[in-house]
Amino acid sequence: MKRYITLPKLMRLTLVAFLTLAFLNCTSEKINERTDETVNITDFLKQNDEYSMFLEMLEITNYSSFMNTYGTYTLFLPTNTAVKQYLTDVGAASVKDVPLKDLQDLVKLHILDQEVATTSFTDGKIATPTQQGQFLITGAAKIGGSTSITVNKTARIMSSNVPVGNGIIHVIDQVLRVANKTLAQTIEENESLSLFTEALKATGWYDKLNQPLTETTVEGKKTLSGHLTVLTETNEVFKAAGINSLEDLKTKYSHLHDPLNPQDSLNLFVSYRILPKLQYLADLAVTPSLETKAPLEVISVKMSTGTVLLNEETFNGVLEKGIPVNRPTSDVTTSNGVVHTVEQNFFIKKRNPAPVYFDLADQPEFMQLSAVFRKPGNSVTLEKSVFSEVTWDGIDKLTYICAVKGSSSYQDRGWHGDVIEVNRLRKDFTQNLAFKTPVIIKGKYKVWVAYRYKGSKNPIVKVYFDGVALPRLINFQEQGNVTLNERVLESQGYKNHVYPLTNRFNTRLCGIIDVQTTGRHTITFESLSSPGDTSWMDVVEFRPIDMDQLYPRLAAGGNGFGQLTDPNK
Repeated sequence: MKRYITLPKLMRLTLVAFLTLAFLNCTSEKINERTDETVNITDFLKQNDEYSMFLEMLEITNYSSFMNTYGTYTLFLPTNTAVKQYLTDVGAASVKDVPLKDLQDLVKLHILDQEVATTSFTDGKIATPTQQGQFLITGAAKIGGSTSITVNKTARIMSSNVPVGNGIIHVIDQVLRVANKTLAQTIEENESLSLFTEALKATGWYDKLNQPLTETTVEGKKTLSGHLTVLTETNEVFKAAGINSLEDLKTKYSHLHDPLNPQDSLNLFVSYRILPKLQYLADLAVTPSLETKAPLEVISVKMSTGTVLLNEETFNGVLEKGIPVNRPTSDVTTSNGVVHTVEQNFFIKKRNPAPVYFDLADQPEFMQLSAVFRKPGNSVTLEKSVFSEVTWDGIDKLTYICAVKGSSSYQDRGWHGDVIEVNRLRKDFTQNLAFKTPVIIKGKYKVWVAYRYKGSKNPIVKVYFDGVALPRLINFQEQGNVTLNERVLESQGYKNHVYPLTNRFNTRLCGIIDVQTTGRHTITFESLSSPGDTSWMDVVEFRPIDMDQLYPRLAAGGNGFGQLTDPNK
C-alpha cells in the first residue's frame, strides 16, 4: 500500500476564512520572491546578507550543519533588523554575548520539523510544536492600514512560503521570544488579573502553578510533563459579578472558611478553572468536555460563530448560555502551560450524563502530524512506544489511515473519513488494545463500537470498560445492514452510525455501563480468535441510556452530524 504525503493542514476554527482572506489580500507581504534555487536553509542564509545575524546564531549553536541537511523544516526567519532589536531588548552588544542556552532555545523556537505553509495557518495554534517544545500561535492583525499574518501575536510575516531544498521559510520582523515565565508568574504580572492572583495564593494554587515541567526519558527520547491550562478572570469580570476583593470572594465561596482546604468552595472555584494538560483554543474547540482539577467535575465546550463557549447547556427546554472565552487575550504561552481569559464569572455546574463520540484516531501522536492527520489519501504507522494514551500486548505497530474521498478501496464513509488500522488483532501481534477515553460524565451509558467491515478473516472481540467485560461480543466479520428497519436493527444490537448510510460499516452494541466517576476511563479490545487480516476501527459511542441511540447520526466523512433527527418522527 502506497503512502502519500501532502502539504499539512490544521484543524480549522471558524475564523479561518477571515485569516485566509487576510493572507490573500495582504499588500505588504512578499510571496516566493527570494530564490528559485533549491539550496537548503543554511546555504540560503549565506546567500542573503539580510539574514546574516540569524545565520550567526545557527553557527554559534552548532545548528547550521543540520539545517543544511535533508529534511522538511519550517523556519520562521527574523531579519537582521529584528535580531538587532532583540539584542537591544536583552542588553547584549552582539549575538555572542547572549548565553548559549538562551541562544539554543531561541533558535529552536523558530524551527518546526514539518513544512507548514501559510495556507495551513488558522487563528490559533500551529499543530506542530517547535523544536524548542513550545507551540506558535498565528493570527491576522491590521498593522499600518493593511492586514498581516502574525506569529505569537507580535511578529509580522514579511515574506512567506519561500521554498528551499529542505523546507520552507517565513520571514518575520521580530525575533520570537521563548516563554520563560511560569503560569503563576505570567498571571501575576498582568495587573488586570490581580484579584485572580490573590485567589491563587489564598488557595495554594499559586505555588502549584509555579512549578517547572518534569522531564522524563523513555527509550532515549526526552518528554516533558506537567503542563496545565488556566481559565482566568479579570478584575472587571469579578466586579460585574459584585466581587471587588479577596474578602468578597471568601464571603461568596469559602463555605468552610479555609481556602487551603481542597473541599472548600473557594478552592474548588479555583481548581475548576485549572485543566490538567496543555490546551490551546484550537484544542478546546474540538473537545466536548474538559477535565478539571476540581475532583469529578468537568466543563462542557461548544463553538458558536467562532467563539468558544463553556458550560452552555439546555435543561428542561431552557437554554443556559455559555461563558465566552476571550480570544484576543487567550492562548498565552508560559513555560509550563497556557493561559486563557473568560468573559464572565462562573462556578461549578451540576452535570447530567452527555454523549461522548470517541474517534479512536484522535490520538495526540497522530494529530500532531499535520501533513497526514485528516488529509485524504494519507497514512502513517507508529511504534507502540510513542503512544501516550494507547497500549497493547504484542509486537505490531498501529496505523492511521485517512481515505481518499470517493474511493472504494478504503473506507470513505467513516466519521472524519479516517480509521485506526490494526494489522492483526490477535495474540502476539496486537492483543488487549486499550484506549484512554475522553472525559465521560458519571451516569449510565450504552456503548456502541463502529468498525469498517473487511472480510471473513477478521476477529471476534470482547470489550472491557475499566477492566469489566461487557456482555456482547463484536464480530468484525459482520457487514452493516442498510435494508432492515433501523429500529428493528437497533433491537438486535446493531445500527448504522454514519449518514449517508453504508453497509461498509457496522456498529455493535456491546452493553450498558454505569460510570461512577466523571473523568477519563479505559476501553479495551481483546481478540478471542486468530484472524489473518487487518481490522479497521472507527468510533466508540457512549450514549446516555435515556437518549435516542440512533440520532443524531455522525456525518460520513465529516466532522459533525449528518442526520440530526429521526425523519420518521
